[in-house]
Amino acid sequence: MEYFNILIMFLVAGGIGVLAVAVSAILGPKKPSRTKLMPYESGNDPEGSARERFPVHFYLVAMLFIVFDIETAFFYPLAVAYKKLGVFAFWEALTFVILVLVGYFYILKKGVLEWR
Repeated sequence: MEYFNILIMFLVAGGIGVLAVAVSAILGPKKPSRTKLMPYESGNDPEGSARERFPVHFYLVAMLFIVFDIETAFFYPLAVAYKKLGVFAFWEALTFVILVLVGYFYILKKGVLEWR
């Protein structure tokens, strides 16, 4: 009985998903053509296959973006609780920033952010 509200939430969410798919199937376009099925690339005709391999460099930059993005997300709760934590929070945040900067300068030295 404790989890009844969660069950209701999942049922409502699932119902909305099923309803969205059904409405899309009913009201969606019915006349596919070669032009409509072509991938859109800024008005240009597509060249080559969409199944092309990306270099590892692309994934490294993406992972670095996620790391630095999450770093900024950790500062929000720190800023909210700063008055309660006092000087301790300042030194912890400074230590965190220094560690992240060490990693950043390491990746700069390795040349991960250089596009070749």
